[in-house]
Amino acid sequence: MNDLRHSVVTRRNVLRGLGVSLALPWLEATSTIVKAAEAARSPTRMAFIFVPNGVALDQWTPTTEGYGFKLSPTLQPLAPVREDLLVLSGLTHDKGRANGDGAGDHARSASVFLTGAQPRKTDGENIRSGVSVDQVAAQAIGQLTRFSSLELGVDPGRNAGNCDSGYSCAYSSNISWSSESAPVGKEVNPRLVFERLFAGGKSHEIDKGQQHRSVLHKSVLDFIADDAKRLQSKLGRNDNRKLDEYLTGVREVERRLGKGVPAQSLDVDLDYAMPEGIPGDYQDHMRLMCDMMILAFQTDATRVSTMMFANAGDNKNYRKIGVPDGHHDLSHHGNDPLKLEKISQINRFHVQQLSYLLQRMKSIREGERTLLDNSMVCYGSAISDGNRHNNENLPIVLAGSAGGTIDTGRHIRVPAETPMCNLFLSMLERMGVNVPFVGDSTGQIGSLTV
Repeated sequence: MNDLRHSVVTRRNVLRGLGVSLALPWLEATSTIVKAAEAARSPTRMAFIFVPNGVALDQWTPTTEGYGFKLSPTLQPLAPVREDLLVLSGLTHDKGRANGDGAGDHARSASVFLTGAQPRKTDGENIRSGVSVDQVAAQAIGQLTRFSSLELGVDPGRNAGNCDSGYSCAYSSNISWSSESAPVGKEVNPRLVFERLFAGGKSHEIDKGQQHRSVLHKSVLDFIADDAKRLQSKLGRNDNRKLDEYLTGVREVERRLGKGVPAQSLDVDLDYAMPEGIPGDYQDHMRLMCDMMILAFQTDATRVSTMMFANAGDNKNYRKIGVPDGHHDLSHHGNDPLKLEKISQINRFHVQQLSYLLQRMKSIREGERTLLDNSMVCYGSAISDGNRHNNENLPIVLAGSAGGTIDTGRHIRVPAETPMCNLFLSMLERMGVNVPFVGDSTGQIGSLTV
């Protein structure tokens, strides 16, 4: 073992500065000295993205099945990553149905999305759902990473009060549950996520570092510049290129957070304004949160993440894409062609943000594969048609091949009433997490591989 490779490994792939800890992406110099089995594949990650109010199914569902399927109008933005997708039709969340509990379909759709459990109808403190699939994974493998899981969102939520026909706001605002009675709150401020991901050292050092950066108007990269330069002098050409791409990406994220840091080399001492927090533009906000997820996966800060593009029953308008109407109001379309067209526009807009995430993940190399190849990103809703509030034939996309264990590039239709939780059980198995069931699962989906 030469000194270069030894130095890379013993630094645990982290660059440090005052109150800053910058984990590094996959590097050839690191991978070549670990065990052969570990070098052959990067860790598998899983992510879940929730969208509310269902979709216009006729514009969502591909008309052909199998390989070479034709993307539907709503899914057309995914064309650059079509071969990395599985579009699944036929999955059901039975526990999203009333099952005797009456109205409240939107709250149930969020709480059931990753749990497969019937939520208790209450707006008090006695909430009850189930452990979500992301937290099943986090509890099993979370000790392997700095954060066991990362919960993200765009709309703030509440865990008290009545948000939907007698259901607590906790159900509408959360998709991640660590126990039957404990939703895991999401972070909606990208600045706070960024600081959390790159905070390093003891608590007083982290606070001091943040204050120091604020006073000096410096990037986190300025605090690890010396450490980065020492490492770069020891790396080969490919690793130096990968490291430079990664650091440039971090600086670009800082700039978009409101810091105004141009994407230049570490040699330039640059001023920037303090982060402004939550962007005013909805698309900018979503894409920054996507970038936070990518950075967390790329640096192996976590292998499990969730994101809510909006809370259940959300009624925001989409004036920037020519839809001034409220989303939830439009979802009750009554088969009005004009309303259905507007719903399709909103659905397509959300899919465009998914495409942004997936294309970014596909651009990041990890040896012979990409970050997307080594991931599973499950996107969709627990309501099919917002007008009917039905929970069968859900609109679901699974992206990434989990290290080559999923046969992508297909539209597959599973038998009617197949539990959505069967997909979750299949995903957990690919994370190395073997459990007898999740929610109302009845077994794995064999057609994920051929």
